[in-house]
Amino acid sequence: MPDPFDDPAGTEPPTAADTLAPAFAACFRGAEGQLVLAHLRGLTRDRVLGPQASEAELRHLEGQRVLVRHIETLVARGRAPR
Repeated sequence: MPDPFDDPAGTEPPTAADTLAPAFAACFRGAEGQLVLAHLRGLTRDRVLGPQASEAELRHLEGQRVLVRHIETLVARGRAPR
């Protein structure tokens, strides 16, 4: 009985990220998409919390940063030549 996980042809099914990446690239294409990404970066990655920030605030902002970085990664992957 052949192993269902064996891929003799060397073709693996596309992952969710591979399927979503072109969609993210399309959503953030053009001037409007760049404007939205810049806004998200300004709200998250470029934001600095002061020393009075609580641990909860720091964790919340870091979670937002991770999400924006994930979006940027999918956009870049979707724009990359295949």
